[in-house]
Amino acid sequence: MEDSEKIMNTGQQSPKTAAKSKDQMLSGAAWRTGADMIGKILGVIYIIPWYAWMGRFGNEANSLFSMGYNIYALFLLISTVGIPAAIAREVARYNTLDDPNMAYRLVRQMLGVMLVLGIVASGLMFFLAGPLSALVGGKDSADLIPVMKSLALAVLIFPSMSVIRGYFQGLNQVKAYAMSQLLEQIVRVIWMLAATFAIMKLGSHNWQNAVTQSTLAAFIGMLGSYAVLFYYLQKSGNLNKLINPGPVKSKINALEIFRSTLHTAIPFIVIGSAIQIFKIIDNSTFMNMMPWVTNYSHNELLVLMSYFSANTDKLTMVLLGVALTLGSVSDPLITEHYVQGNRRELATLVGYNFQLYVGFMLPAVIGMSLLTKPIYTIFYQIPSGLQSSLFVFAILQTFLLGLYMIVYPPLTVMDHKRLAMRIFTLTLVIKLVLQVPMILIFHTYGPLLATTVSFLVGVFLFIRKLHELTHFSIKNTVRGIQGATLLTGFMAIVVIIVEIILGFIFGKSPGRIASVFIAAIAGGAGFYTYLWFAAKLGLLEKWFGPRGLSLRRKLHI
Repeated sequence: MEDSEKIMNTGQQSPKTAAKSKDQMLSGAAWRTGADMIGKILGVIYIIPWYAWMGRFGNEANSLFSMGYNIYALFLLISTVGIPAAIAREVARYNTLDDPNMAYRLVRQMLGVMLVLGIVASGLMFFLAGPLSALVGGKDSADLIPVMKSLALAVLIFPSMSVIRGYFQGLNQVKAYAMSQLLEQIVRVIWMLAATFAIMKLGSHNWQNAVTQSTLAAFIGMLGSYAVLFYYLQKSGNLNKLINPGPVKSKINALEIFRSTLHTAIPFIVIGSAIQIFKIIDNSTFMNMMPWVTNYSHNELLVLMSYFSANTDKLTMVLLGVALTLGSVSDPLITEHYVQGNRRELATLVGYNFQLYVGFMLPAVIGMSLLTKPIYTIFYQIPSGLQSSLFVFAILQTFLLGLYMIVYPPLTVMDHKRLAMRIFTLTLVIKLVLQVPMILIFHTYGPLLATTVSFLVGVFLFIRKLHELTHFSIKNTVRGIQGATLLTGFMAIVVIIVEIILGFIFGKSPGRIASVFIAAIAGGAGFYTYLWFAAKLGLLEKWFGPRGLSLRRKLHI
């Protein structure tokens, strides 16, 4: 009788416990969201002084920075192989089983495994800096080698740091996780700006050295992040327990967890890194193929690459980050409905996901495209015709790239990893086949055109398979998308009118300060117009439920 009561008590939460869990979840979400948002803002705002201090070498510096970071980001993905999420899951499980010492032992063992992986990945990036630089930067790529080597230092410590972050995530102590991410960004940006100012304004004025110090900032930022994590480990009393864990009730093999996680994570890593891989292909083919058909110097090619890639990427990463967040939020629910066989709920969720994505991303992309001139002026310089057209092309393409970020995860969580890999492979093959002829014919537009065609095919195949599996209502989905499209049209009209009026006030070539006012006023008017019509048509409630109704009340609509 007592045993059955214990089981009942274990399986059912009291209202007080449920409320505590809900509070923990909301608190964790608030910390993660807040830290992530501040980090993204810092990751965009720093560009303004950094680019300005680079002077006439701003575009070349941005391209050099971007080429190094594209390789670096791929190494980070490979070096962690999904381990942080696995650590979080196992730590939560062993604490639930009242075996916290096992969690300590697991983390300690996994730190050793990931330290070795970090050394291997970092060593590869460091010693292959020359060939990698030649691959993405062309034959005159000596300036890229020190950039690669500086980023290899960050790869060295990131895998082990991700284990500790996973540990805190498993304990649901999200504040420590979030603060480590936030301080990493703050320290990184401070180092970047201080070093760049010291070199370009007070020192040698060597822009290549300034870029190298800017990429070394990734390593410095991670040291700051490590300091925060150790502080919270010490504060919570877990540091000593990690060093000297007590007796355990279970047995576990960290290498076995690593192998099983690697098997599960490989499809996610490969398919999820598609955009990064495509960027590397753009870098390498553009810098190596353009000398065949043009007489541009190496530095001139770096400038052109900044126009269609580096300068735009810095701004579109925020939009792609939101797309990734939208996809990750729905993945657990999609998995739950799929496992439980709730086909109707699964179909509704997938269709709703598309509507929510279009409802957010379409107005953002169109708004940024319409405000290209003031936005570009704020962060970089008054754009030329080529800069403007390439920026608009890249911004519009972001809608397609973001759509890819939300259509591939459902297939992988619904046990169709092999199919998802085949679609990704086809997308990659199309990109590789089109890339060189597109560059040779269309020059700077070539990489964008090749990416657009390949992703159109890939996204179409993903969506078609999703419809076969879930039978989500195309009619209802299109109807919701039509509503967002109509509202975006109203928003666009308002933005254009306000921008024209402000053009009479500030002139045809407004500077950075005037551009801030134009972007804020025209963008703000368009944003409010979109929200106003969305509220009037009931779309806010449809997209966000009770939160949409609350937002409507706050806006007095």
